[in-house]
Amino acid sequence: MTPNDSVPAPKDTELLLACERGFGKLKSEVAQAVVGQEEVVEALLITLLARGHALLVGVPGLAKTLLVGSLARALGLSFGRVQFTPDLLPADITGTDILNEVEKNGLVRRETSFMPGPIFKNLVLADEINRTPPKTQAALLQAMQERHVTVGTTTHALPDPFQVFATRNPIEQEGTYPLPEAQLDRFLLEVHVEYPSEQEELEIARRTTSGIEPDIKAVVDLEQVRAFGALVPRIPITDDAVRFAVACSRASRPGNASSPPEVNQYVRFGAGPRGSQALVLAAKARAALRGEAAADVEDVRELALPALRHRLVLGYRADVDGVRDRDVVAAIVKSAKG
Repeated sequence: MTPNDSVPAPKDTELLLACERGFGKLKSEVAQAVVGQEEVVEALLITLLARGHALLVGVPGLAKTLLVGSLARALGLSFGRVQFTPDLLPADITGTDILNEVEKNGLVRRETSFMPGPIFKNLVLADEINRTPPKTQAALLQAMQERHVTVGTTTHALPDPFQVFATRNPIEQEGTYPLPEAQLDRFLLEVHVEYPSEQEELEIARRTTSGIEPDIKAVVDLEQVRAFGALVPRIPITDDAVRFAVACSRASRPGNASSPPEVNQYVRFGAGPRGSQALVLAAKARAALRGEAAADVEDVRELALPALRHRLVLGYRADVDGVRDRDVVAAIVKSAKG
């Protein structure tokens, strides 16, 4: 990368400053409803800027649903929620053609019209996504990848932007279905929501029992969201950072020359090229969020865990030895060389 390549154009510099200010306001608005969880909020904002999708993993009661809903309100975007259940049908997500009787010139005709489902929103919350069968999950797959859905013989475009924030409960297995690797790979980041600290929990107990509802206002509008999202691919990234992102993805694959022992021992399948792409794009979004002129190796390093953990398929030995995905990713980052 030459010095000129590392400096955004004048208009992009102004947009970068506006992005940093706007998303700073977003954090403040969301903080009115959600106590703590700063890292989770930042990960969702990175996903939003990168025009990706995020999977939130955490036990019930950690404000995952509240967080996504509050973010949509602060963005002023249209918001749709789908509560995934075992009896949910694809048409319940995408919408369906309905038959109408239309009277014209004294004659009654039957015509079909499309009734869009809840997926036709800018920001869609897929709540407890692993509670629905694979057939229904597949209906979401096309939308997440292609930004449109096909009903019957007609293809319908989804709004711009269109992003899915899904939640998954990691502790309940009864009545759940595993997410296919192809669908997991469509999520830019997998974000784990942890328990709050003692002080945060005290504040949660006080705030949520006061009877006062947070007044969240839209601080970023639709056109700004589109402009900020279009800016991210133009953010420069150092050659070292790109090499490091690719090295991390390649090191996650068993049998690769750069794979650490933990990968060869515990991983069945590693991240594909989409993992490298996710790391680079998320690193650029992180730089934009912080108002930085270029993304570097540190941005990639910070995002390696949420960008790669759901792209690893661990073998049974990992369960036996108590090895978690985060342990493997830590070994990958340590061994990778850009």
